Amino acid sequence: MLVSAAEMLKKAKAGHYAVGQFNINNLEWTKSVLLTAEELKSPVILGVSEGAGKYMTGFKTVAAMVKAMDEELGITVPVALHLDHGSYEGCYKCIKAGFTSIMFDGSHYPIEENVAKTKELVAVAHNLGLSIEAEVGSIGGEEDGVVGAGECADPDECKAIADLGVDMLAAGIGNIHGKYPANWAGLSFETLDAVQSKTGDMPLVLHGGTGIPEDMIKKAISLGVAKINVNTECQLSFQEATRKYIEEGKDLEGKGFDPRKLLAPGAEAIKATVKEKMELFGSIGKA
Repeated sequence: MLVSAAEMLKKAKAGHYAVGQFNINNLEWTKSVLLTAEELKSPVILGVSEGAGKYMTGFKTVAAMVKAMDEELGITVPVALHLDHGSYEGCYKCIKAGFTSIMFDGSHYPIEENVAKTKELVAVAHNLGLSIEAEVGSIGGEEDGVVGAGECADPDECKAIADLGVDMLAAGIGNIHGKYPANWAGLSFETLDAVQSKTGDMPLVLHGGTGIPEDMIKKAISLGVAKINVNTECQLSFQEATRKYIEEGKDLEGKGFDPRKLLAPGAEAIKATVKEKMELFGSIGKA
């Protein structure tokens, strides 16, 4: 059931749990996430970066695949199809393609420009019944060419963006895309607490969910985080399972080279990772 992310995140914020955004990269990724969400009766957000959208030949292809798969699999839980770290132009492409949610990442612009562009996109998205996420401060690491050092967000700037009527807000609190380095300082809960005090009931978003210790995840949820993004962890589990299958020579047994068999262990590994995260986030049974 494809919906905007607004209602599921309001419920998550009020219920002190978080909805997972799991980025998709192909059919196997999408199928694994949807089946796990349905099995566990959890709401879910399918994240699509601009790079992944291009890889899958375009946002129209992604939207058509997700909508058809949602129907064919008989998915009954709320599912949002969400643009992740979208550019201004990318947001309009996804709106046209039929996404149910978008993220405009204006964090690399001066705050005045971030506010202006976000305000425009809020009006367009809400007019069409779509949810919209905005970002203040930077998420460390690199995502589709946008490089961030992981600067903590200014709570006053967060309030300025939140006051525009966005449905969710990503605020940099020391989080990083990809693997976390050994010398990572951890999340700045002082910043998160200050942001929540300024933004009230606004559902907050934690990007870079891979590798953050469980106790930090739970504390972040207690301080207003209602959406947590996971991508790298699914990629790693897929890679490990696929590597094991090939190293054990199973691709050479019978028709083990058939892509449906070759990719099956990786797909099952993604399901296991998604289940583990949904348990940690507390979203199981909340559909």
